[in-house]
Amino acid sequence: MRFAREGLPFMWAAAVIAVALVAVAYRWPRPLPVGAAVVFVLLAIWVAYFFRDPERTGARGPQLVIAPADGKVVQVMEVDEPAFMHGRAIRIAIFMNVFSVHVNRYPVSGRVAYTHYNPGKFLNAAVDKASLENEQASVGIEVGAHKVLVRQIAGLVARRIVTYSRPGDQADQGERFGLIRFGSRVDVYLPVGSTPRVKLGEHTSAGTTVIAELP
Repeated sequence: MRFAREGLPFMWAAAVIAVALVAVAYRWPRPLPVGAAVVFVLLAIWVAYFFRDPERTGARGPQLVIAPADGKVVQVMEVDEPAFMHGRAIRIAIFMNVFSVHVNRYPVSGRVAYTHYNPGKFLNAAVDKASLENEQASVGIEVGAHKVLVRQIAGLVARRIVTYSRPGDQADQGERFGLIRFGSRVDVYLPVGSTPRVKLGEHTSAGTTVIAELP
């Protein structure tokens, strides 16, 4: 199993603490040390599970838009997007819980033309105003004549957004471009005229699920 490199310090720390507590519990098998050892062993397993980074394959193509994140579709609607799209756009929002794979992937292939980080609040990422008020990082991609924007949004628990993209980079559909630690949301903004292929409540798999088709 592959793991995200950003998670390795957390995984090592959790594993070291768990091993130390197991050693203590083995030497002094009393309820408190045994209970603590069990809790930290489970925590170490969960931390490793959280930072898993499986390989993903699926449909690819210049007209297809692939899910950038694992999770649940919580919005499919037309909105204003002034930062990169400069007008109306179709937003598909995917909410990730703490059990989702949190590595994010490019939904389309093209050239990275825009990146922006905006510090902010840590509201529940599932609510609409989180897209305006929460800490977030945006990556704008030029796909031929079209523009596609991907926005990573922090949530109640998430406190760290990681984005690898820089202006001028080549975006390859389905490849990794970042990660959000401990539960959050990723929005995709598409040009008006795009055809969504997911509905509210559906679950997506990053790098695999086709969520829309470009005009």
